[in-house]
Parts: sequence; C-alpha cells; structure tokens
Amino acid sequence: MSQAVRTSPEGSGQPLSEAYDTALLDLDGVVYAGGDAIAHAVDSLALARSGGMRLAYVTNNALRTPDTVADHLTELGIPTGADDVITSAQAVARLISEQVPAGARVLVIGGEGLRVALRERGLTPVDSADDDPAAVVQGYGGPDLTWGRFAEASYAVARGVPWFASNTDLTIPSGRGIAPGNGAAVQVVRIATGAEPQVAGKPLPPMHKETIIRTGAERPLVVGDRLDTDIEGAGNGGVDSLLVLTGVTDGAQLLAAPPRHRPTYVDADLRGLLTGQPEVVRQGGGFRCGGFTATAGADRVELEGDGEALDGLRALCAAAWTAAGEGSCELDGGKALARLGL
Repeated sequence: MSQAVRTSPEGSGQPLSEAYDTALLDLDGVVYAGGDAIAHAVDSLALARSGGMRLAYVTNNALRTPDTVADHLTELGIPTGADDVITSAQAVARLISEQVPAGARVLVIGGEGLRVALRERGLTPVDSADDDPAAVVQGYGGPDLTWGRFAEASYAVARGVPWFASNTDLTIPSGRGIAPGNGAAVQVVRIATGAEPQVAGKPLPPMHKETIIRTGAERPLVVGDRLDTDIEGAGNGGVDSLLVLTGVTDGAQLLAAPPRHRPTYVDADLRGLLTGQPEVVRQGGGFRCGGFTATAGADRVELEGDGEALDGLRALCAAAWTAAGEGSCELDGGKALARLGL
C-alpha cells in the first residue's frame, strides 16, 4: 500500500524529543560543518539526551571508523560512544555478509572504516583482484586513493565478482569546498565494466535496516540537511523526518521538493528537537502558519502577513506542495523567500 503524498509539513503538540524515542542524526551539515560544531548543536543535543531521547549518528561516509567519529563528537562536547555511530560501511558489510560465505575474501577499494566493518562481520579484506575475492566493495577512501585501486576493482568486477558500494553520493564537503564523493569513484568502475553495484547507504533500505538493528529504535526521527539522502531515506524506511536548514538545502529546493523529498517537519537547526512544531492550517484558498498565509498563484507562490520566518516557510511549503501534487513545484517562490530572508 503506497503512502499518501505529503502536501504540508506536520505540526506536533509535543517537543520532538518527547514524541520520538531516537534521533537518527546525519553529521555534516547537521551536527558539524568543516569539523566544527554547528551553532546550538551541542546544547540542543545535550538537552534532548537529558530528556530521555537516544541519539544515534548516521553517516554515509565509509572512511572513518565509528570509534574515530565518536572521538570527534566527544571532542566537540557531545559525549558519544562507538555504539552510537552507524556508517554506510557497516551497512554494506552486512549486505555482503548475507550473500557470501563466512570468512570470504572481499576486495576493498576504500579506507579503514570499510576494513573494520568487514572484519566485524567475519569477512577478510584483501587488496588485489588476484586474491580470489568473493566480492568487491567500494567506499570513500579519501583524497589519496590511487587510480590503481579503481583498476583492481574493475578487473574483479569484469570477471563477474559481485560488486557493492557503501553509497553513491557524487560529492562530499571538505574544508576547501566540494570534492568528488564515492559516487564519482563508483562511476569510474561503472564506465570500465558496464556493471552496476548493489548500494547500501542512504537513501536505500540497507542503511535504515542497519540503524534500526543497532539502535533498537521503536519510534525514530531522522534528522538531516539533505533531501535526496536523509529525507528520502526516512521515507523509504517509513519513518518521520526533520529537515534542518544548517546544511545544503535552501528554501527554493524545499519548495520544489517532489513527494519523496518532503520532510515531516522543518526547522532552522537542532533546537527544533526541543520544541513542538506549529500546525499549518488550510484557510480559504491558502495555508496559514503563525502570522503568515501562503497561496499558490498562476506562476508563483505568494506570502502575506508577518511573524517568524520559519512559519512563513512552512506555509509556503504547504502551498507549493499542494499545487505540485505528485510532481515538483515549478512555481516561483523567490520573492516570498527573499522576504523571509531565506
């Protein structure tokens, strides 16, 4: 049975940290940016945890081990254990272990995070296509991954060895800007072989399965900044989501989101975990949230009223998503967003 198409952000009479038992938090753009904590993240997470919400950190980056990620978060002032971190390396290692014999060799094109995850599942990492691997796995290996590693993957995949990828994110943020991600590296092997990998990371189900197995969450809330990984992944897993505006998604992208990219809730940053969410109400031919009313015109979405900018954004989402239905909204929201400073 298909889910109903979301046409508006939802409201919540409870703080989200009370309405949900576990926050499944993306890292870059949500908790930190460029390695430094995002404003309000440390205090907000501490308050959510003290109120009883479990915090788990879910990342598509397969390079770092859970221990390394946990140490980084702890240094930022967010006490974290390795068991609180779930990576796409862990998700792809489980996916491989379900399809190859115990102890099988796996050709690794990536970093230490992949090797640790494979060993955790009883598999044996190897470095050459001539090591008789039962599978090939690709994960982000950092800027020093050499061209020869892609050749090793291509040799094995061309022979028919099953091919897996931790994720296919085309880009990854760095301190100097946007760099090629694992998806770009996967494309190299795809071009060389014509094959397609099995992919584990967000937004696909293996990643969500891994988070639920490891956290035991019964009512999780996915918290992210990306529509095409975090929010789509939540939808694929059948759970609610909170989009925060501290990362890559801006107001125009949110208004244009197709159904699979529409979050349950929208807030400025992680302080949104600590509050309820205002309700968006249909009013006449438009949608009201707080002091704002949004309507969909012939060629643009329009906004009237005054109040909190986020209330205006939520009202605009309802007008745009309702007008778009099952498609992407093509109405111009630029003037309304500029008025809100978004």
